[in-house]
Amino acid sequence: MQIYSLEEVLTFIKKGEVFSGKLSTSGCLIKIEEYLPVVCSAIHSGHHLRDDLLKHCRLSDEERAPHEARLTDDLIASQPITLVALDSRLEYDLDCPKALSTSYKLSVKQKLWDKPMSTKQRSVSHAKHDEFFQIYKALIAKLESQFGKVIVFDLKAYTPNDSDTSSPLFDITTTQIDLTRWQSVVNKCRSELKQVTVPNTESSADLDLIHRGSGYLTTYTNSHFDRTLVLPIQVKKVYIDDQNGDQFPLVLDSLKLGLKQALSETSAFFQRRINLKNRVRSADMLSSAIEPAVLNVDAAIYKLAQRVGILKYVNPVNITAERRRFERAPSRFTPNFHYRQLPIDANGFKQKLYRIPIETISDPAMKQLYSDMIHSLSEQVDLLSTVGQEAFLYNSLRHYGRPDALSINNAKFLLYAKEIAENSGELMDAKSACELMKKQASDWGMKCKVNLSTAILARAMVSSAPPQLKVNTNAQFSYAEVQRLNHHELGVHMATTLNSRQQALKALRLGLPGATQTQEGLAIMAEYNAGYMAHGRLNTLAYRVLAVDSMLNEQNFYHTYSYLTDELEMNRGDAFVTTTRVYRGGGLTKDHLYLSGFVNIKQLSAERDLTNLMVGKTSAEYLDLIDELVQRGWLTAPKFVIDAGQDRAIEASSAESEQSASLSYLIDSLRS
Repeated sequence: MQIYSLEEVLTFIKKGEVFSGKLSTSGCLIKIEEYLPVVCSAIHSGHHLRDDLLKHCRLSDEERAPHEARLTDDLIASQPITLVALDSRLEYDLDCPKALSTSYKLSVKQKLWDKPMSTKQRSVSHAKHDEFFQIYKALIAKLESQFGKVIVFDLKAYTPNDSDTSSPLFDITTTQIDLTRWQSVVNKCRSELKQVTVPNTESSADLDLIHRGSGYLTTYTNSHFDRTLVLPIQVKKVYIDDQNGDQFPLVLDSLKLGLKQALSETSAFFQRRINLKNRVRSADMLSSAIEPAVLNVDAAIYKLAQRVGILKYVNPVNITAERRRFERAPSRFTPNFHYRQLPIDANGFKQKLYRIPIETISDPAMKQLYSDMIHSLSEQVDLLSTVGQEAFLYNSLRHYGRPDALSINNAKFLLYAKEIAENSGELMDAKSACELMKKQASDWGMKCKVNLSTAILARAMVSSAPPQLKVNTNAQFSYAEVQRLNHHELGVHMATTLNSRQQALKALRLGLPGATQTQEGLAIMAEYNAGYMAHGRLNTLAYRVLAVDSMLNEQNFYHTYSYLTDELEMNRGDAFVTTTRVYRGGGLTKDHLYLSGFVNIKQLSAERDLTNLMVGKTSAEYLDLIDELVQRGWLTAPKFVIDAGQDRAIEASSAESEQSASLSYLIDSLRS
């Protein structure tokens, strides 16, 4: 932590420089990530007592805790400008005038000190009090001169009485607020605080029910400034046990996330309503500079996990030989797939993974994202370390889940529907298809390789290092299928691969938790939007869902193969490939996500803009956060976003239009 003199801090503020550090002469921590018209203070969060006072204090650290508002500094850490007291309010209370700041009273019968503070001791504490308000005054003056009107959130905490079960989670003190000027902002803040959800606690926000302290920060502000609103907010101590100091991490994380949203939404409202900045969003009231701790954690995760690629180690290397063995005696076939050696020590990997210090991240949403990533990567390594073993299926279920009743019913609906024929035309070999895909990549300005491959199960697939589209040498393609693959593989998978390389956050290269379902959903949606979707293509997705379900129920390669060919009338060659896909590794359930991903993305696209899902290997679960990060400048808007709607230049015939209408009806009938 940087340490600055009072003069240095005042100079930084005067010049408008960003900085973060501790005041050398007092227990005050100042952070300015960006100059915005919003300040958050936690003036009761400190618990430090200097040595000459500590030896005379009658209370232990645990006994002092109920009188302080510990951890309130953590609750506001995501905000761009914070003023935090590190010293205990028992030494000097910043919520009182200087003359009264060193006269904290416990009760009539209980004394705080063995002997009263000396004149010298009071002078030292009063000097600290003075320095805080010098900084505060300089900061507010700077912000008022720059923005006009300013809002200050003064966060404190209170311990409810044991008998009081109805005390609110949040309380705003309005006794010193000119409601004729600021009523709308008070109402907005209260409304936002009501939406903060905390485990096992009722969400509530009231006005003037909790009267703790004298509100001197508000008094001081009102006496020196006319264009600054202070909102004193009391939060109930549901996040810590004052008696023993136990913290409740789930509650803390929920409060951090909820307050980030509530305060930034209120600040944005303040800007729009009071400062008349009509287009301000909540993301605009947060720092546009990426938090250093986020970059450090992101780099550590990427360095550790960039070699973790599931398909490389789950795809069998002896598929051709196993297929010949299957064809000789299908009913007696038990797969004996061979796999690449895994160059990862699973236990060592997970030890390093869980040592990554995500707790240093101030932004609660980013901390949660990287926590989720660590959990997901741990699951992936468990999956890879059990390839070919019985535990693989269990780990696959943990990571990818299983098809639910809705997905199974959607799959059956597609297969049982009357076939909508596709005029596929003549087939071309893989080399010809590869040339068409190379041309499309070039037309879209994508710098990537497009090559033939004998080592993939799929008809085509994208790999990221280096960016490359691999085309199955043994496959044949119709023109329509080439176009589908262009939009699926290049238009989404290659686009997100290339877009991810433009981002400062490398997590977008690895894939966020849930990325498989979202990315495949986007890719299939791209086929549909381009006008090259076919009933047969949808049936392929349906077969995969039912193949996974059969694998889980039958646990027999031939039974699943027979189910696909005999009951569902799937082509025998395709049935072998589909069955192999779900039995590889020991039972891979990933394939059920394609259909549900498409259905989910189609529904979501009707509700909101999904463009920012193209910034990298994203997940719809984090779309709100991704949108925020693009707005804040932490992520770059995606360069490659293919406008599929303009890509099919040939007018559709009446027969094609009728087929398209029937297909759209079929797709619209899928349940989500």
